[in-house]
Amino acid sequence: MRIKFLAVVLGLMVVSPVLEWHPGLVSGAIAQTVEARQEEADRLFNLGLEQYQRSLFSEASVWWEQALDIYRQLADKGGEARSINHLGEVYRNWAEYARAEYYFRQSLEMAQEVGDKATEGRSLHNLGEVYYHWAEYAQAEQSLRQSLEIAQEIGDKALEGRILGSFGTVYLSWAEYARAEQYLRQSLEIAQEIGDKALEGRILGSFGTVYLSLAEYARAEYYLRQSLEIAQSLGDKALEGKTLGSFAEVYRSLAEYARAEHYLRQSLEIAQAIGDKAGEGNILATWGTIYQSRGEYAQAEEFYRQSLQIARLIGNKVGQGNTLLGLGLVYFNLGEYPKAEEFYLESLAIKRLIGDKAGEGITLSNLGNVYWQQGDSTQAEEFYLDSLGIKRLIGDKAGEGITLSHLGTVYRNRGESAKAEEFYQESLQIALVIGDEAGEGNSLNHLGMVYFNRGEYAKAEEFYRKSLGIARLIGNKAGESSVLQNLGTIYQNRGEYPEAEQSYFASIEVSEELRPGLTDEQKISLFEQQAKTYERLQKVLILQDKIDTALEISERGRARAFVELLAARLGDTPATSVTVTPPNIIEIKQIAAAQKATIVQYSLIRDRPLAGSSQGLLESELYIWVIKPTGEITFRRKELQALWEEQNAGLTQVIADARCFDNYLCRRNLTIAQSREGTPEVRSDRHPGWHQSPELPTPPPVSTNNHQFKQLHQLLIEPIADLLPTNPTERVIFIPQGSLFLVPFPALQNASGDYLIEKHTILTAPSIQVLDLTREQKQTRTAINPDILIVGNPIMPVVAEGQLSPLLGAEQEAREIGKLLNISPLIGPEATKATVIEKMLSSRIIHLATHGSFDPNIPLESWLALTPEGTDNGLLTAAEIFGLELNAELVVLSACDTGRGKITGDGVVGLSRSFISAGVPSVLVSLWQVPDDSTSVLMREFYAILQENNDKAQALRQAMLTTMQQHPNPEEWAGFTLMGEAE
Repeated sequence: MRIKFLAVVLGLMVVSPVLEWHPGLVSGAIAQTVEARQEEADRLFNLGLEQYQRSLFSEASVWWEQALDIYRQLADKGGEARSINHLGEVYRNWAEYARAEYYFRQSLEMAQEVGDKATEGRSLHNLGEVYYHWAEYAQAEQSLRQSLEIAQEIGDKALEGRILGSFGTVYLSWAEYARAEQYLRQSLEIAQEIGDKALEGRILGSFGTVYLSLAEYARAEYYLRQSLEIAQSLGDKALEGKTLGSFAEVYRSLAEYARAEHYLRQSLEIAQAIGDKAGEGNILATWGTIYQSRGEYAQAEEFYRQSLQIARLIGNKVGQGNTLLGLGLVYFNLGEYPKAEEFYLESLAIKRLIGDKAGEGITLSNLGNVYWQQGDSTQAEEFYLDSLGIKRLIGDKAGEGITLSHLGTVYRNRGESAKAEEFYQESLQIALVIGDEAGEGNSLNHLGMVYFNRGEYAKAEEFYRKSLGIARLIGNKAGESSVLQNLGTIYQNRGEYPEAEQSYFASIEVSEELRPGLTDEQKISLFEQQAKTYERLQKVLILQDKIDTALEISERGRARAFVELLAARLGDTPATSVTVTPPNIIEIKQIAAAQKATIVQYSLIRDRPLAGSSQGLLESELYIWVIKPTGEITFRRKELQALWEEQNAGLTQVIADARCFDNYLCRRNLTIAQSREGTPEVRSDRHPGWHQSPELPTPPPVSTNNHQFKQLHQLLIEPIADLLPTNPTERVIFIPQGSLFLVPFPALQNASGDYLIEKHTILTAPSIQVLDLTREQKQTRTAINPDILIVGNPIMPVVAEGQLSPLLGAEQEAREIGKLLNISPLIGPEATKATVIEKMLSSRIIHLATHGSFDPNIPLESWLALTPEGTDNGLLTAAEIFGLELNAELVVLSACDTGRGKITGDGVVGLSRSFISAGVPSVLVSLWQVPDDSTSVLMREFYAILQENNDKAQALRQAMLTTMQQHPNPEEWAGFTLMGEAE
């Protein structure tokens, strides 16, 4: 993706011949005669000009302030106006545009008062420059026209040349490149005619920017080289810094990133030395784009945010729009599409406001990418076509090539192979002509996909290898990983499994290099984009009977961000800097032995195209590994193709239907949200508790033949039933993946109607390595907290969607448990967030019976409802929980469906994950809103047993068995699941 940061071309006043500067010469007393004082003021003024020409703006302002003081004493309005005008130029160079405007307006009024046309023209020109920096181009154009009329009227060629150059930069900002060239050409002729080297250098730099925008990089470099030579010969640091920054843009566009950084370092050093905040912001943004291109997203975001802060501080709308675009691209590349869209839309609004057509075209194309990734190809195509129209209109060849490639992808995924190839070839030709290596590599990769889809594997491989060479040459890690995966797919389809294995492994290793420095949320999003490579590698390994290696990859491909979070907490290290090696087969066996449990690891293999779309893949096979505490590992495979043939639905739909309990839960406003990857999430259409009665409808009669639960048992348990322990007190830990996190394992029924909980003691975890870390978390405790915290039915807060209803059943539950444990629960007004957090820090058991909310787009903004107090809204967010350091052994979230979360390759990202990350090794949550009566029975039994036996998994099993005697419908007892440690 390409982002332009146009160089800013500033006008420069004509300066007097350079004078030798000796500060001591002006330290004496001011001459007493009017003539002498006039000479002194003029000399001080000229000294200011000399320092200004050297970009020593602070020194220049000192001389001009002194000159201004004398001019005022002499009542010399002309000298006063000139000094004020130049002081305005200092503040303009410091990007203090409001202050600069104030000085220029003062200067203009004085010049008009005394009839000083030259200063009037210069002041108008400088006002135009301020409006240009504010991206108020129409107002800038108006001031420049008035200034130009004066310059031509009085025959001031130097001023005329500068104004014409400023006109060129305005039209450059409007992407009217031909018109910009016309004005710049006139300005250059004047500069060369009158020997104004400073102006000549700036105009040559502006020509370089024009050709950079047109992707004529050799021509841009030619003009910039001349500009740099002049700047260095004059000692014009401001021009030198800007020209070095433009060189960096050229080399960034050519994917010569090391060379670009070389120029950026020099440019940044100058900008910071002379106080050029606008230049500093542009440099940081360009650097962010380089990190973006290398896949170093954490560094890219950091630089973009610094740039955005500067742009907002100085009111630089162009900089704001560009940097918001860059931040959007960071989140897009991390797979956080709603966030990317938010940044893109904010950028688009700015670009349309200021008339930045080039930026508008880029942003429209990027918005198309967001809709494409979210499965809306029609909307994506509309954005691409709008973008293409703008780019062709303004002559943005590099941008045109990028958008043509996007359109090619739309048609390729619609099966219009010939049309796709046409667009990709056109994109490739543009990249070759302008020397855009990144664009060339991208087009070659896409052409390889076209030939792959046609079954022309040899030709596809040829294109992929060319693309791979370019990606490695320019350091494009994301592109390299993508091409390696594509090569692996060719080898897999040809039955060349060792070659496929090698290619997939290489793809994974490169993609994992993109993770360091990212936040937890960013790691999760990035991994979602890479998950299919892990699945394909597992399949290739299984095809070669490499069972143990496939298990290692299955484990390597899940919960990596969660693992790094837990490891960081244990090691007291920032999670962004932690890298944890996935367990090998020996370590996996050791973990099973330490857990004294049979571990069942599931892996869904998705390589069946989603009907009517190529945006997602649906599951075709289920891989299952059983790791016994003895170290014995057995692999079983279940084909899922029959599900599609018999029911036209996959495993995920069977899970969703089972959770509806013969449509009982689905009638209670529960729906199935299908992601682009085909993973469903069962969730409420409205938040539980908005203006609704706390009483749930009576569950339906118990079905003696729950088809879905039996079918799930057949799919998930029967293939491994002979490997599970026969002693029901021995633990079985299920490691689900994707939609399997939604499975209520205790409720699965065998052919005889026996529930799985009757046969086994059940736990779940997001990965084998997480089990190891939660165990270590428990073992590292230095002291056991004495307290128990029980919260039930706080005074419910009002949230955006309305008033949360009270939970009377939760209050009764809290009172009963408190009585059992001899603890006074926090009820109603007592359950404020401050009080609850304070008690959480000193409790070994935390029981929270209240409303919970899950935000699928921003999981860390999910919350538990507590009593509002003062300005506090009473919402305890997942982010706040995540930031706590808890020493509890167990957290129980009993009300609502507190086990909900965003299903990712990292597990379920929600409230339970935040508690485990905060230091709690065991969390008991509900998969749906379990009725109050049965919840009360189950919780009483759970705590009663837990008092006698510290085995939480066994306590939950016994509580379920007791509850089902009174409430036999699994909807009333099977919704609870224990995550993490059993003891």
